[in-house]
Amino acid sequence: MLLPCEVFVKCLLPPVHAVIAKTLVTKYDLTQLKAAGLLGISQPTISLYNRKMRGKALNLENDSEAMRLVENFADALAVNGLRSKDFIKKFCDLCKAARAKGLLCPIHKGLVPALSIEKCELCLASDRLKCI
Repeated sequence: MLLPCEVFVKCLLPPVHAVIAKTLVTKYDLTQLKAAGLLGISQPTISLYNRKMRGKALNLENDSEAMRLVENFADALAVNGLRSKDFIKKFCDLCKAARAKGLLCPIHKGLVPALSIEKCELCLASDRLKCI
């Protein structure tokens, strides 16, 4: 069974990284290398995001709440840097918000066809999840 957190990592984390990287490079004039270092990914990965060759499983730009969370993440990362604990917590907050909105359900169903997303309420109750 594929867990919702795994779906986030496989399908939503790359688009999140792509938006954060774009914000760091455009808003804060960071190089791709510096942005990659802040995110813990490689510079070639950021290049792939910019060329839309990676990180396109879900278009976050259509969801204002998701964009607000991602841009706040980028701002915090660029201005203050983030301690490991805060970095992880921000990603968990993004995951919980995406799950609460049902953004991952169709993707999860596509990866696990036997899954009954119509009857599943696990993600929709993610405001009660205490991952971290």
